[in-house]
Amino acid sequence: MDVIEFREFCLSLPFAEECTPFDETTLVYKVGGRMFAYADMVCFNRFAVKCDPVQAEILRDRYPEVTPAWHSNKRHWNDVRTDGDLPEEFLRRQIRDSYMLVLRHNVTPRTLREEILSYIAGLGLEW
Repeated sequence: MDVIEFREFCLSLPFAEECTPFDETTLVYKVGGRMFAYADMVCFNRFAVKCDPVQAEILRDRYPEVTPAWHSNKRHWNDVRTDGDLPEEFLRRQIRDSYMLVLRHNVTPRTLREEILSYIAGLGLEW
């Protein structure tokens, strides 16, 4: 996965938004105003995603390419290297899981969260 594929995939998720709130090179992806992924667009060798703390530890133990996120809460965020042996479907799964975690637990108000979840359910997506 390169930075273009990362960007296109993140933006393909319903109601996803892109911004650069930290600096000119860090792409940040949000749903409902809450971050679910970010990466440096110049030096794209990893991206960060939010993760359930128990699942984050399991992934870190199982895959050397998954580590605590450098600039985030290490309990809740993982860095996933894109230059290792991880298959692209695994990389996409981490982004999707982060998106859904943020949507289900961080997006407020509840009406917005329910609207987005209803839209996704209407698409028939199996996430």
